[in-house]
Amino acid sequence: MNYRFCGNSGLQLPLISLGLWHNFGDVDDFSLATEMILHAFEQGITHFDLANNYGPPPGSAETNFGKIFQTNLKNHRDEMIISSKAGHLMWDGPYGDGSSRKYLMASIDQSLKRTGLEYFDIFYSHRYNAQTPLEETVQALIDMVKQGKALYIGLSKYPADKARQAYEMMQEQHVRCLIYQNKYNLLHRNPEAELMPLNVSWGKGFIVFSPLAQGVLTNRYLNGIPENSRAAKSHGFLKKEDITQDVIGKVLKLNELAEKRGQTLAEMSLAWLLNKKEVTSVIVGASSVKQLQDNIGSIQSIDFTAEELTQIEICCGNFR
Repeated sequence: MNYRFCGNSGLQLPLISLGLWHNFGDVDDFSLATEMILHAFEQGITHFDLANNYGPPPGSAETNFGKIFQTNLKNHRDEMIISSKAGHLMWDGPYGDGSSRKYLMASIDQSLKRTGLEYFDIFYSHRYNAQTPLEETVQALIDMVKQGKALYIGLSKYPADKARQAYEMMQEQHVRCLIYQNKYNLLHRNPEAELMPLNVSWGKGFIVFSPLAQGVLTNRYLNGIPENSRAAKSHGFLKKEDITQDVIGKVLKLNELAEKRGQTLAEMSLAWLLNKKEVTSVIVGASSVKQLQDNIGSIQSIDFTAEELTQIEICCGNFR
């Protein structure tokens, strides 16, 4: 594994981080989850990304990670970066969602209890919430650091203007935001316009989630929608209607280019992200050790020729 400094900080993150959004809840195979986490750490993945609502049910990914950590990895705590988040619906009632100080402080305490940790390396505000004054949210994050519950602050999915305001508030109190997390992949380029330049100018790390567009940027959908795929399920974020002919056409062209490079489409998609100096790390999900290892393999070839980069833009319909 290779590592990159996270923005203008002394903290390094692995190029590949393991996300526990799917496949680590109570509905999943605990022995497989254990195997994947241990394999990840053995391969140099030191960063594990959680959130209070990951499961299902919500909270169970943190609980299961905590069991695996306490049994197998407790002696390696100082070699690990463990992050969590709060900002989405977690429990019923007026205090179980949003970005209020009440919710955030309760959330980090609950997350620490579920995982059995004394602190998180990074704790994120999971999303911007317009119903809560930004000053209230930012102060709660700052106080988490001052209380020793988190070493660093992160923001996720914030609009660029709100992220900038938050950075300014934190800087005034000498508790810098370390990192920004957002969706970014070959088919979703929105961060390129404002967010990535903003984070570079402020010296923040930038970590990517959904780098494979929930499986669209793999070989799963080259011939339509498989019965057991995410898009075929009635629940979840990826819908059948998202897999349009236009998307399939782009994916087929990208797959041809990946084959010419001697990579799978997934490997090339991850390598393309890691080729960008603005990207600190890429969060991958995994449903098997083999899939995880295949994703790790993407770091072996992250260099692209100018012609290849141009061809990728043509495939994606972004060439100007």
